[in-house]
Amino acid sequence: MESSPFVVEVGDIVHQRTDAIVNAANSSLMGGGGVDGAIHRHGGPAILAECMEIRRTTHPEGLPPGQAVATSGGNLSCRWIIHTVGPVFRDPSQFDLLASCYHRSLLLAADLGARSISFPLVGAGVYGWPADLASRAAIDGAARALDEAAGLSEVRFVLYRDELAEVFRSELGRAPS
Repeated sequence: MESSPFVVEVGDIVHQRTDAIVNAANSSLMGGGGVDGAIHRHGGPAILAECMEIRRTTHPEGLPPGQAVATSGGNLSCRWIIHTVGPVFRDPSQFDLLASCYHRSLLLAADLGARSISFPLVGAGVYGWPADLASRAAIDGAARALDEAAGLSEVRFVLYRDELAEVFRSELGRAPS
């Protein structure tokens, strides 16, 4: 039986030593609170400069929910930051859009040559997704992408509270293998 490429841990995503770190960004890509603010603060001005260039060239209206773009890792230990925007929770019908954040982020990371990636639980903070639904979307989107993406050997979910990690592990245990 093949072992799962998923690792779940409690911690601070800015201290991860994976090839790529995913930023739960807002559509402006200009930084914000939570994970987004921490990545911009710790990563330094290079990340903001690259995000400004993305806004100037390919996404002048902002990054739409469910999409992903990459910048360098700036001052962080990773080579790349993958920025993705989750939908604000209104109802569970947006599940596929949230899962797309993981799917597109993993495919982009694989295209860049990443072998390992760290994710926060996109949408579970100020965007209001219940932890169980956010966890299921993460697992679903990541599992689908791993079927398509070559080279990724580790997908790490770095959750900032023990309670979130417990919910995530429970949902992971329920997922079909």
